[in-house]
Amino acid sequence: MLPLIRVNNARCRIASQKILDIPEFSLSTGQHYCVFGGNGAGKSLLSSLLQARLIQGAAAVQYQTGFSPQHDILEVSFEEQQKLWAIDTRHDISEFSDAAQDQGTSVRQLVLGANQADARYDEIMRLLALERIAEQGIRYLSSGQCRKAMLARALFQRPKLLILDEPLESVDKATQGLLRQALEQWMSVDTCTVLLCRRARDILPGISHLALMQDLQLIQHGPKTQIQNLEAFTQIKERRYAVPQFLPVGADVDESHALTPKVPLIALHEVQAGYHGKLVLDGFSWTMNKGQHTLIEGPNGCGKSTLLSLINGENHMAYGQEVYLFGRKRGTGETVWDVKRRFGVVSNEIHNRYIKGWRVIDVVVSGFFDSIGLYDDSGASQQQTAKAWLGAVGIESLCKDYYHSLSFGQQRLVLLARAMVKQPSILILDEACVGLDDAYRDLILKLTDIIAAIGRTHIVFVSHTDGEVPSCINQKISFTPSGVVVSSI
Repeated sequence: MLPLIRVNNARCRIASQKILDIPEFSLSTGQHYCVFGGNGAGKSLLSSLLQARLIQGAAAVQYQTGFSPQHDILEVSFEEQQKLWAIDTRHDISEFSDAAQDQGTSVRQLVLGANQADARYDEIMRLLALERIAEQGIRYLSSGQCRKAMLARALFQRPKLLILDEPLESVDKATQGLLRQALEQWMSVDTCTVLLCRRARDILPGISHLALMQDLQLIQHGPKTQIQNLEAFTQIKERRYAVPQFLPVGADVDESHALTPKVPLIALHEVQAGYHGKLVLDGFSWTMNKGQHTLIEGPNGCGKSTLLSLINGENHMAYGQEVYLFGRKRGTGETVWDVKRRFGVVSNEIHNRYIKGWRVIDVVVSGFFDSIGLYDDSGASQQQTAKAWLGAVGIESLCKDYYHSLSFGQQRLVLLARAMVKQPSILILDEACVGLDDAYRDLILKLTDIIAAIGRTHIVFVSHTDGEVPSCINQKISFTPSGVVVSSI
């Protein structure tokens, strides 16, 4: 049987000094490939090439007769998830609705497309535990719930090629189990899969072939049993980055708002909060004192983001309740910007709000103004501090590069520098390791420990991945089926 897709000698210029090099690669029905490589290796670019999204490589890609990349390939990825949310938001007609709310595309509608529900639909919805939210709008789903809905769509519509970009990323352990089970059923002699993967631990059991990528080049590919024994595979898997020995302390930081040791950084007493009519915090109390570094853990959609929004100035439900930040009750004359200047934040939301056009140095300096992009004049001292933090995380040489041209891991380091330039009292790392290979995860966690050791900044670390916690953590908030539990470690 002829391959579904064949690539021969594809050389695509990505930037002035970057070329995607794919000497030869093919995909056939019954093959389930894992494209393995670190951040910036070129995995997503290869996916774009296969989907006919790279114009420069069009002549190097051949498709089986009758195969249409637009109709016969489905992709489950964070980027596709963002596109779905963006499209659905653009079509929001809430302001014209009597109920002042537009549900938008439901999970059922996303999965079915133009088809009718049948027994196979019911089976897939049960398999991925989606029956309860079948009529819920996708714009109101958590990231993990949306990932399950996208996979359900792919399983129901059965494309000739399914591309999975880190399908287990940013989902809790229970959801990972459901996704693994569903994908194990998908990978058969009648289907074809490309899994883009940064971590060896996330290579799915059903994978039959491996392709290794490094520095935008496909360096090896073949049966998994053969490739995983190569030295090149081991080198990619075990690569690590040097950890800096010091970080900028910022002697000129304004200490006028410093607290006495007895005043909590954060204090919540009997707080209630929720979203979309769902109460996730009911009578919740939590105190974070100086010297404490807190882990917030729990499954997708449990309320972790709601809790964060109460303390970082984003949630109006903090007003009128016993919510104290740095010794002051919310709603007693402070502005949102008074609150924000005490926090540094690294999150997926901020990561994806930086569109093309911003240089790295401008992204970091924007941290002084808590803005997405730089719209105010910055002083020489701010520029100097920004460069110092870029140097501390090992990427000062990239300060004049464009943010969008960097690898995902490099972008995360830029955002960490952005969060730290103002020496915040609290650094919120909201799933900060999502999308990172093992080398960058290790670096981020060790940098977090160094920041905590300096003593000026306290850590709030949000994660639901086992073993992905900095050593400095000494307090834990756990969202459990029986309630939210605060404990010391």
